[in-house]
Amino acid sequence: MANEPVLLVIDVQQGFRDSTYWGVSANPNALDNISRLVASWRSKGYPVVIVKHNSTNPDSPLSPSHPGNQLEEILAGPHDAVIQKSVNSAFYGTPDLHLWLSKRNFRSLVICGITTNFCCETTARMAGNLGYQTSFVVDATDAFDLTSTFGEVISGDHVMEMTAANLDGEFATVMTTEAALEAF
Repeated sequence: MANEPVLLVIDVQQGFRDSTYWGVSANPNALDNISRLVASWRSKGYPVVIVKHNSTNPDSPLSPSHPGNQLEEILAGPHDAVIQKSVNSAFYGTPDLHLWLSKRNFRSLVICGITTNFCCETTARMAGNLGYQTSFVVDATDAFDLTSTFGEVISGDHVMEMTAANLDGEFATVMTTEAALEAF
């Protein structure tokens, strides 16, 4: 049990399809890649933990009062836990992710989901700091354009590249979906 990698699927919710709110997706293949990972984990009987963001902003498509709060259909099926959160890190949700993992002696996490640079990256950083063997499947995440403090638009592609550069070797091993499917 303890050697099995836990697939942590972060915030794969219908509200991220709202391009008027978020902008255009940088990775149109993200949901397909996430779906492939989920299917592989389920076929092997590996643990799948779903994380769901319940935004406290009533205007957010991820607010519990909006239909966008619902999980994407690709997540329908067996899973081992659902973590509900309203902040970036899955480690600050209910139930307590660190406690859930520790009680089962899980030490290996494979992270995918939305968005690359916020909830996925924050969770990966914390996982690394907590001593988990963390893999970050960058092409099974998605990001959107950001505007810097200086008014410059940073493309979602660049945001994803920066997250990969920030995490790899320091907090996690960054990999592709293909590499994750081969490794696990």
